[in-house]
Amino acid sequence: MYHSRLIVKPGSTIALKDYDPRYTGDYKNKDEAKGKLEGDVQQLAQYQDVLYAQNSYAVLIVFQAMDAAGKDSTIKHVMSGVNPQGCQVYSFKAPSAEELDHDYLWRSAKVVPERGRIGIFNRSHYEEVLVVRVHPELLDRQQLPASARKGDIWKERFEQINNFEKYLSANGIVILKFFLNVSRDEQKKRFLERIDEPEKNWKFSASDAAERAYWKDYMRAYEAVFNATSTEWAPWYIIPADRKWFTRLAVADIICERLKQLHLQYPVPLEAHKKDLLKAREVLESEKD
Repeated sequence: MYHSRLIVKPGSTIALKDYDPRYTGDYKNKDEAKGKLEGDVQQLAQYQDVLYAQNSYAVLIVFQAMDAAGKDSTIKHVMSGVNPQGCQVYSFKAPSAEELDHDYLWRSAKVVPERGRIGIFNRSHYEEVLVVRVHPELLDRQQLPASARKGDIWKERFEQINNFEKYLSANGIVILKFFLNVSRDEQKKRFLERIDEPEKNWKFSASDAAERAYWKDYMRAYEAVFNATSTEWAPWYIIPADRKWFTRLAVADIICERLKQLHLQYPVPLEAHKKDLLKAREVLESEKD
């Protein structure tokens, strides 16, 4: 639906100022979009069922955003119809001591979804070229040898991430990457709501507000990420996030469209299996009540 407008075309150079966080396409309000979202949620549930049965592909969905952009609620609403058995969600927070003793892609690589499943990364390996780039002192905790910090470490990491994702894609893992593009004003509004509403207090910490001082640095870091790592095999989509209802609609639509392109099918039983099924039917029908 809005793919061409929201995708970062591989090889292009974009600026976030050209992407409107308030954009809602042809929809004026939540009520107008409700039917479309509900239909896509149902369609996604069907695709996931066939994906699980076919057991050939896996789907990796990456969400990145500034705080309060709506990652959690988007995952909750878009995946609401999916069988939990076929979906895994991983939230990446500050690296643990164990994770810091490994290379920076280790913690992501070890939770890549199995075939037949949808894996969701709530934040991801991209934190290593976003938060760490904005706060380079975090590199000191990674215990890197001096040789690994020479030259342009961010350019090298972009290349490593592209190679990692290309490897996954070549092995049947479909990758979709979403940046929920919330405006600074809308983030402030949502932060104040989290402070004013007791049931949302748990979502807020003082560090969230402190990070706003680095907003421009983050925007530059994100632009560098999009320009270097939106590829044919793992494209980035910049999703307007000031209107949560449209965020959910756009994400669901893009996922459904990509799964449609896979031409998923339920497995066709082999002749031997068909014979086993017929025998099983005979046994069941011959049972005495």
